[in-house]
Amino acid sequence: MNEYYCVDVPNQGSLHLPELERDACGVGFVANIHGQKSHKLLRSGITSCCNVIHRGAADADMKTGDGAGILTQIPHKLFRRELKNLFDYDLKNDTDIGVGVFFLPRDDEDQKHNAKLSAKLILQNLGLKVIGWRKVPVNERELGLRPRETRPSICHLFVERAEGMSDDEFERTLFIGRRQIGLHLREEGVKNFYGPSFSHRTIVYKALALPTVLAKFYADLNEPDYETAICLYHQRFSTNTFPTWALCHPFRMLCHNGEINTVRGNRNWLSSRESDFQSEIWGDRVRHLHAMVDPANSDSGSLDSTLELLVMSGRSPEEAMALLVPPAWGIDPFTTDEQKAYYEYNQCFAEPWDGPAALVFTDGRTVAACLDRNGLRPSRYKITEDGFFTLGSEVGVIEIDDMTIVKKGRLAPGEMLSVDTVAGKLRFNPEIKEGLAARKPYGEWLDKNLVKLSAIAEPAPKTLDGDLDILTLSQKQAAFGYTREELDMAFVPMLRDGIEATHSMGDDTPLAVLSTRPRLLFTYFKQLFAQVTNPPIDPIRERLVMSLSVSLGWARNFLGETPEHAKMIKLDTPFLWPHELDAIRDLPDFPSRVIDTTWPAEEGEAGLEKAVNRISAEAEKAVNEGIRILILSDRTVDHTRVPIPSLIATGTVHHHLNRCRKRMRLSIVVDSGEARDVHHMASLFGYGAQAVCPYLGYETVRELVEGHKELKDADFIK
Repeated sequence: MNEYYCVDVPNQGSLHLPELERDACGVGFVANIHGQKSHKLLRSGITSCCNVIHRGAADADMKTGDGAGILTQIPHKLFRRELKNLFDYDLKNDTDIGVGVFFLPRDDEDQKHNAKLSAKLILQNLGLKVIGWRKVPVNERELGLRPRETRPSICHLFVERAEGMSDDEFERTLFIGRRQIGLHLREEGVKNFYGPSFSHRTIVYKALALPTVLAKFYADLNEPDYETAICLYHQRFSTNTFPTWALCHPFRMLCHNGEINTVRGNRNWLSSRESDFQSEIWGDRVRHLHAMVDPANSDSGSLDSTLELLVMSGRSPEEAMALLVPPAWGIDPFTTDEQKAYYEYNQCFAEPWDGPAALVFTDGRTVAACLDRNGLRPSRYKITEDGFFTLGSEVGVIEIDDMTIVKKGRLAPGEMLSVDTVAGKLRFNPEIKEGLAARKPYGEWLDKNLVKLSAIAEPAPKTLDGDLDILTLSQKQAAFGYTREELDMAFVPMLRDGIEATHSMGDDTPLAVLSTRPRLLFTYFKQLFAQVTNPPIDPIRERLVMSLSVSLGWARNFLGETPEHAKMIKLDTPFLWPHELDAIRDLPDFPSRVIDTTWPAEEGEAGLEKAVNRISAEAEKAVNEGIRILILSDRTVDHTRVPIPSLIATGTVHHHLNRCRKRMRLSIVVDSGEARDVHHMASLFGYGAQAVCPYLGYETVRELVEGHKELKDADFIK
């Protein structure tokens, strides 16, 4: 449970699933490279947001949209005046004030009072002085009907830095305070509570409205004293979603245009890593970093939470985003050896947040932007001679005299740029990536610790020795549900052409849940795939930007960097040949253990639950004994033993070790006779497997090749 559950998202009792939310939005930022704050820059950001209004949806009232907002530096000049007027408080140093933006229950005064009182007590317990609450001046008449009905009470909370507390420590304390407030109010049953921002560097103004309404709704945005050197802006386009105030962008650190297609896996893996969190920065307060992401949040919100975790734990915004959204470094000819070592090292303990993405993000000092490795979302920029920088989803979001422009261009796939407003420095992709790669001796760490399977295992054999036991093979095929139709329509085309078989759209196969015939467990999960709004990646781009490489072993502390993080086994592909699996089992530095995932047929249906409990206990014992590679195998299947469906076995062990908070200390390899097509493999990876050896599939291929002259002569087989 975490702070985000305080948001009243309308999903209870309905078919709406917030985790399926998708975005295709207008996004960008404006900044002064030299850090010079001005109201003019704020107006430029708001104008830019208004000029991407066509990228969002609009209701019939032409006021209601999917959400729009800005993220800026704290307007100290404005708040100095407000603090004096409201609390007779004289602000000595700009950096001594922290400002929280909170959405509070509007129609329940008791809950609102309890929320404010709880926040005050929690922050005082953290050593901060609470100055007071400010009701943000808004013009409700500018909103459409639905946003007006759902509008929260929007308040600012001002707090003062404790004496002797550094800037970074102050920011981390506000971060912890916001999380504790959210968790506590959730436990107290306070609804419609959300904290868009709580920082001494940045502040968020967002609303469930069109960009043209934003400045009319928030009076602060029209104040000449509102000055900033950074302004992120966002116009949301929400596909198949219920827009809410909390899910409008910007989030605490970023704006996002696109989708994170791997978000469910990213959330699950981060949750698995929390038990290994360690940091000198956090000390014993690391316990507050659990449940960082929430499945009820949007994909963008989950990425924002992870980015915030890394930045608060000591990484720069550029470094954190390079870890989360890496480029296609493996094939890029412009990637240096040092940069490849850096990304290969990161791959040992972090999974990419993959999907079409244009991202802008900031910590209040540095503002940056990047594209994912596919580059399917545009980001174009211009720089003027006086240090004005603008980047947006398209050209023309702000009118600039061409005579003042000194440079313009676009981000390419996987590229990043950043503006350090403190140092007054603009950095482009080569300089950023070279700086990241030079931070530590990543190549040396890899050379000493990383084991590459391709270096220790023989290549795949051209032919297999020994006679094929057709009777045993047929019995196992029957046990795992192979059919003649499947062999002819799936296996043969793959073997003949080297590609997955394609079928017409007139497939009338009943959904598994409606079928009257026994179906593999995998078939009940097919509807969870292909729910993305983008077209399939073309094969040329896929070959250039996609990678199948995975790492096996103990994925260590997500918040740290040590040579031991590189102590992993690297696989070029998660699909293992039997001899490669044997090579992994023989590695002395990576102890392995095989768990039998079958049970006696004589025990009947009741034996399944007993077997599932047994493999869970054996997996927990294995991790306690230092096992690093856990192999779930059903090879003992025969006429006396029945296999646990591999998806159940994998998910059972994965979630049991998660509950034990030890999941990342080993890798799960599935040695299965059941898995044989792309969907089967994808399902296993989705539920916790890191590699698969489809041994019966290989034997079936041999049977088909030896029995079909057409396949023996196929170019792909040769």
